Amino acid sequence: MADQDGASSGGKPDDASGKTPKPRKANPAIRIGLLAFVAIVAVGAGVHWFLTRYDIETDDAFVAGRAVTIAPHVRGYITELLVNDNQFVHAGQLLARIDDRDYRAARDNAAATLDIARAQAAGAQYGLLVAQKDFPGRLTAAQGQLLAAQAQQFRAETDYRRQHAVARAATTQQDIDYATAALQAARAQLLQAQGNLAIAEPVQANIQTTQTRVSQYDAQTAQAQAQLAQAVLNLGWTEIRAPHDGWISQRSIERGSFVSEGQALFSIVEPEMWVTANYKETQITDMRPGQTVDIAVDSYPSLRLRGHVDSIQLGTGATFSAFPPENATGNFVKIVQRVPVKILIDSGLRADRPLSLGMSVEPTVHTR
Repeated sequence: MADQDGASSGGKPDDASGKTPKPRKANPAIRIGLLAFVAIVAVGAGVHWFLTRYDIETDDAFVAGRAVTIAPHVRGYITELLVNDNQFVHAGQLLARIDDRDYRAARDNAAATLDIARAQAAGAQYGLLVAQKDFPGRLTAAQGQLLAAQAQQFRAETDYRRQHAVARAATTQQDIDYATAALQAARAQLLQAQGNLAIAEPVQANIQTTQTRVSQYDAQTAQAQAQLAQAVLNLGWTEIRAPHDGWISQRSIERGSFVSEGQALFSIVEPEMWVTANYKETQITDMRPGQTVDIAVDSYPSLRLRGHVDSIQLGTGATFSAFPPENATGNFVKIVQRVPVKILIDSGLRADRPLSLGMSVEPTVHTR
């Protein structure tokens, strides 16, 4: 009875025979496999660390390039718009045209003004040639008139003295009066001749005055030429052309829009692009220009680009910000700075995987 009770209270046997089974032993192959897997993972991690211990990567990087804003030199209404958004254009290609009627009229007016100025300058030049002969001739004539006046005065004085020296009965009052009047007239002619000589004497000054007038007309001609050149430039600027190859971006005009000088119409993104990577200042210790770089593009996971370090900016990003930090004031908290690194793309670009400015990338620099 005790054995029965004990058997009933001790629980049911595991099998029909009443014997308790032995615990199963772990399979040695599984244990060996787990150990081998751990060893492989450890070795792989060690090899990966060994191979990449000199690689420096960052996710604070983006695609950069040149985007030139196109703005007109002149104002007016857009009469033709020959490009669309994201269109590729070539250098010199006509992009848009501004109404040029006012500028054509201004050019024609400037051309007419130039013709008038040239005619006046030519007339002044001929006047100078005449003056170079005329003023010396006037001086010679005035000198001759002076000599003639002096001779006439000498004759008049001689007659006057003769009429007053003879006896009263040998002459008449009329002859005496004639002699007196002739002497006064001779003296007046002498004064007139002296005045004409004084006027004719500054020959070089008179010629220089004419030369100055010629210079004035020459200056007016040059001014008219400059105005014509400006008018031609303004007319040419009514045609807006691409300064270089690239893609049209940020177009903000339509046909019929009124534009002003300097107004942004659209931008042209050049084909040349690079990567600007903002590495921590503690990461650029061994970084040098020329080191190879692997570049992963977030937008295209399968795309792998190759490049090299072009240059390291001599200034952190905070230094060139709009409000650079002033560490000399207030409480100072040290923050690891970011240094922009320019990376040029050497290979890997594909036409069906275009890069856009600002795209996020992850460059890895191989320092060794």
